Amino acid sequence: MKGKAILAALLMSAAGTAAFAQTEFTPDTTETVEYSTDRYKVETNSFWNNWFISVGAGGNVYFGDHDKQAKFGKRISPALDVAVGKWFSPGIGVRLMYSGLSAKGATGRIESGGLVHATGTPVPGWEHAAGGELQYQKFKFFNFQADALFNLTNLFGGYKEKRIYNISAYGGLGVMRSTQEPKKADVSAHFGLLNTFRLCSALDLNLDLRGAMFNDDFDGEFGGRGEGMFTATLGLTYKFKPRGWDRSKTVTYTIYNNDEINAMRAELDRISKENAMLEQALAESNTRAAEKVAKHIVSPSLITFQIGKSKLSNEARANLGMLAEVIKQGDGSTVYTITGYADAGTGSARINERLSKARAEAVRDCLVEEFGVDESQLKVEYKGGVDNMFYDDPRLSRAVITRGN
Repeated sequence: MKGKAILAALLMSAAGTAAFAQTEFTPDTTETVEYSTDRYKVETNSFWNNWFISVGAGGNVYFGDHDKQAKFGKRISPALDVAVGKWFSPGIGVRLMYSGLSAKGATGRIESGGLVHATGTPVPGWEHAAGGELQYQKFKFFNFQADALFNLTNLFGGYKEKRIYNISAYGGLGVMRSTQEPKKADVSAHFGLLNTFRLCSALDLNLDLRGAMFNDDFDGEFGGRGEGMFTATLGLTYKFKPRGWDRSKTVTYTIYNNDEINAMRAELDRISKENAMLEQALAESNTRAAEKVAKHIVSPSLITFQIGKSKLSNEARANLGMLAEVIKQGDGSTVYTITGYADAGTGSARINERLSKARAEAVRDCLVEEFGVDESQLKVEYKGGVDNMFYDDPRLSRAVITRGN
């Protein structure tokens, strides 16, 4: 009876072989996506990504011909910033900005019968100076500037989406104009530091500190040296969608033609021939000889995996189902060794060790949990990364081989 049971199992395997032989396996392609952990590598975005608008208010200090004579506090005037810009990468961007309102200082220059931009209030201690009276001055102006932005935090520390603080250096040129007589237009040069504090994905708090340089006569008074302005503003920046950068990724396309399945089909063809031998032996009432052959009829099973994966494909599960039937109908004392392998050409030794173990355990778990094989008949081994085992093909080394002892 035992011999008949073994024969029935093998005949089922042969029937599976016949059905398997009628299936055509066409070439296929799989896609593997690996994301870089390097914070200095990000995906390039389109032109409409990472635009922003900012508004800020604060104060500026004018450095003119008489800045030493007027107290510092008397030279502070209100400032307003409005800017729009874009980041081309986490480290490089541009912006176009309006800034201005008013400037304060001191004047001692007579222009058309009066002091330039004078307020009428004398500078204390300079009412009756030998060179002439000094008065406080105040005038309105605006400045349109274009700046190149360099995010130093991202350039030197790598891009991090949720980083709280970023500092950016910038520099650029602008056109500056006073709007009160005597009116004056001039080219200005700017440099500064933009400090941003993340409030949420769309909103930053920004502190802008910058200096500007321009010609000596911008305030209408010639003193023989260049003039400048220091500005500090506090404001908010809104970042339009789409915002941020995706991690850099590598997409690998693997083309395969089911060579491993065709190899299994050849093995099953061989089994069907051996089944015919068993049937002939039983017909001749040589049951003992048939049992002896049956104990050695289970051939090694090869299950392959995708690179870096330990998940069984549907084809692999189908093959394991057929192997499980043979094991359950065979000699219950036979122990089958499940050996896991990984491709030594990819991954580190440590990763391959873990991966080969996970693959062997996946085959064991499938045989036990899905197809009801007695776990006592299964032994798990793993060899880590190995060189090409079959036909100089690394894919056939990303495998699990099951052999009966």
